[in-house]
Amino acid sequence: MIFMLRFFVATIIALFVVPSHGSDDSDPLRIAVIGLDHGHVEGVLWNASSRDDLAIVGIYDPNYALFVKYREKYDLDPDLFFADLDQMLDKTQPEAASVMTPISRHLDAVEACAPRGIHTLLEKPLAYDLDEAREMADLAEEHGVHVLTNFETSWYASVREAKRMIESGEAGTPTRYIFSHGHKGPIEIGCSDEFVRWLSDPEFNGAGALVDFGCYGANIMTWLMHNQRPTSVHAITQQLKPDLYPECDDDATIVLTYPNATAVIQASWAWTHDNKEMDVHATKVSIHAQKWDAMQMRLPDRPRVEIEPDAMPAHLQDEWTYLRALVRDECAIDPLSSIENNLIVAEILEAAIESARTGQTIELTP
Repeated sequence: MIFMLRFFVATIIALFVVPSHGSDDSDPLRIAVIGLDHGHVEGVLWNASSRDDLAIVGIYDPNYALFVKYREKYDLDPDLFFADLDQMLDKTQPEAASVMTPISRHLDAVEACAPRGIHTLLEKPLAYDLDEAREMADLAEEHGVHVLTNFETSWYASVREAKRMIESGEAGTPTRYIFSHGHKGPIEIGCSDEFVRWLSDPEFNGAGALVDFGCYGANIMTWLMHNQRPTSVHAITQQLKPDLYPECDDDATIVLTYPNATAVIQASWAWTHDNKEMDVHATKVSIHAQKWDAMQMRLPDRPRVEIEPDAMPAHLQDEWTYLRALVRDECAIDPLSSIENNLIVAEILEAAIESARTGQTIELTP
């Protein structure tokens, strides 16, 4: 009789008590998707549909037509869709949110998530406005949550190996860094209309290629320099294809100066190919890091030779593996995604936009 009474009470509690925010370490990461008009949203939708450590519990977008667009492709339950962000977060209680909105809407997402104790992973960059970036950093600190920024290059073994060669001293002293990032252009590679619409509008993206691909070099350089800010930023932008991109730049060059080094960031929608490469020129060797595992080194006056980088650590295989491990306290914050790094990236982008507008070099105060 006592057993039956306990069973009855436990059943009633299970029916009426709202699940807690926490999860068992073996459970999939409960993630919400905020925004569907970013082309990279297919990454989280595909991963959630093909692996068992990630579960989408809610999807917010004001445009139901975008949800319909992806519903059949990824077998999405219609009940996942919400047109109200606050309602979605309160009802689904995610552990983390993947933010796939225009850059100008990142602060809105963090303002909604942080007070609820929800971590956020924002598609690069964090911001192009330094004040907004600082607001997000303040929210993260106030509410004890992670506000992370995702860059594809964070998951390249070549980038990690380049840093190892620099830190170990085998490359010598680096003096010049060159970053080349971009592709043929968002229209040319077939990005969706809704993605192109905000990506090429400075009101939503801050600029064009300058922000879209200039952020990569700013992020990696800040990491290589241990969060040292540059002393100056100078940017030049062009409209090589004004008929396609009448409102923004499609080609940008950003020069960062440091007391003992120079970085040149080449960000463009006018490459002949998808381009994510960097060159580090040091006193003993130069390093050419390409996508994923591809890289070479070159001794003085010698031809390039191939290098095989070490495999990536298990928790850094991709952004979703990393996010789950971090939320579950299984790893430390990776500096490339950190708020400290990406505050400096936002400062660099803001200065680059101003430099391109005025034609002046922007000196950053100590």
